[in-house]
Amino acid sequence: MTPRSSSRARPSGAGRTPSRLIALAVLVVLAFVAAPALGQDAGHRGVDVFEAVCAACHIKGEQGAPRIGDSAAWAKRAAQGLDGLTRNALKGIRGMPPHGGNTSLSRLELQRAIVYIVNASGGHWVEPAGPRRAGRSGAQIVQSHCFLCHASGFDGAPRIGERADWVPRTTLGIDPLVRTAIRGHRGMPPRGGDASLTDAELRGAVIYMVSSASTRTAAERKATPAR
Repeated sequence: MTPRSSSRARPSGAGRTPSRLIALAVLVVLAFVAAPALGQDAGHRGVDVFEAVCAACHIKGEQGAPRIGDSAAWAKRAAQGLDGLTRNALKGIRGMPPHGGNTSLSRLELQRAIVYIVNASGGHWVEPAGPRRAGRSGAQIVQSHCFLCHASGFDGAPRIGERADWVPRTTLGIDPLVRTAIRGHRGMPPRGGDASLTDAELRGAVIYMVSSASTRTAAERKATPAR
């Protein structure tokens, strides 16, 4: 006779955490490790300012603007130093209006854009650092800017705490979600409608919402009685 097992066969998958949920938990941990400290350097990056304000003219050389990547053209201008080029950007020069046409840009942000262009054109300048400020936590950003849509799932927004909403969106990692928050998506405006939010603060908000789905999953598993 075939020996009879003393215990009932366990249903397939019982007691095991789905691999996608493990991946989500690992992703959250890695995102926290890679996230910058909350004391953030104020101001947008040079590449962001360039893409938003400068690219329209400096990629094609519109109205005589020196093209990015033209080392000969920028070598002559780099001889003026960062202060000289900054004065031109602040006041405007030839066809370029003051502040590149965006008066909300700070001196620091203009300098960073200049350094980005010079370095992309053969230079080796160091991007200037700004004063550091105390960053807002991910929870604070979510409560003040994200909760209205992400709590209810308004207009298709992934809901806070709902792993089914977040797992498919995290297959490529946290960075694509952060870029979406920076640029805006469908009904969500860029930076959640608050241009003062830094990239690091938006990353913290994304991590908070993703981790809430992972935490809720763990709590649900703990609350499920063993059979």
